[in-house]
Amino acid sequence: MGEDMIKVGIIGVSGYTGVELARILSNCPNVDLKVVTSRQYDGQPLSTVFPSLKNITDIICENLSVSDLVKRADFFFTAVPHKTAMAIVPDLLEAGKKVVDLSADFRLNDAGTYEKWYQPHTAKKYLNEAVYGLPEIYRNSIKNARLVANPGCYPTSVILGLAPLLKAGKINPSTIVVDSKSGASGAGRAANTATLFCEVSEGFKAYNVGVHRHTPEMEQEINKLCGSEVNVSFTPHLLPMSRGILSTIYATLDQPAGDDEIHGLYSDFYKNDFFVRLNDIGFYPATQFVRGSNFCDIGIKTDSRTNRVVVLSAIDNIVKGAAGQAVQNMNLMCGLNETQGLEAIALFP
Repeated sequence: MGEDMIKVGIIGVSGYTGVELARILSNCPNVDLKVVTSRQYDGQPLSTVFPSLKNITDIICENLSVSDLVKRADFFFTAVPHKTAMAIVPDLLEAGKKVVDLSADFRLNDAGTYEKWYQPHTAKKYLNEAVYGLPEIYRNSIKNARLVANPGCYPTSVILGLAPLLKAGKINPSTIVVDSKSGASGAGRAANTATLFCEVSEGFKAYNVGVHRHTPEMEQEINKLCGSEVNVSFTPHLLPMSRGILSTIYATLDQPAGDDEIHGLYSDFYKNDFFVRLNDIGFYPATQFVRGSNFCDIGIKTDSRTNRVVVLSAIDNIVKGAAGQAVQNMNLMCGLNETQGLEAIALFP
């Protein structure tokens, strides 16, 4: 490995996000994956835990203290549950490391809001420093950050879907309704009765109606974009498939507008964003067209009868909704080409 290689570690490699990070990073020419951690699989080759990585990496899973970890790498992805992350990230930062955290622990700017939706926060002093890791909105801030809070999967699809309308003041933010559907991998890899095959297959259901923890994250970013305080109606659903999110977003237009005007607004807003693809008028995104990729596909339709606009946004929840976006952030933080390692085309069919 060359001296200019970035020494990278993944803390919490045994989940879907962790293995996706390992897969993507293996395609990054400037990255040297030096350490991956897992208590459950300590001492086992990562390629034994995940045979998809056989002949791709020979790295061994380890269960290490932070003091040992900081000796092994300069850049870390913390792919651990909320609460666990806030106990690890401060020590990494104090050791001079850069971090992309994939938990919810540093996404919310207000500690009180975090504690209302999650649990007590033990690393509050880092909340103001953490940069929300949505490159299409915060690219310049991410470039100079040492701590990036990787967005949630649902918020990624929703914020990218709404940003052009909110920035231009084209909609009434208080009328936003979000209806999202996700594949079962969004619930994580741990055993859970609700995501067993027989519980999910041949079914379709809503969950956490009105109380999903991604709601305050959406509201925080929507409020920043529109400059006012609004609440969002958000209902997530579970689909009988492994990957993908499709969000259908409704809002009332401030002034009547047609498809051409709104389409032009989106086209201009995302003209420099490789990973956001705008569908032609009359065509709409689908999860199978982004599966395995870091793209977010967006389609829009204005409804003159109701004076509403409908925005449809599709992502792969494990890639653009998690690991892919995390690597996109790493690229920016390390001065690399933003698309490095992320050029994979969607797997279709």
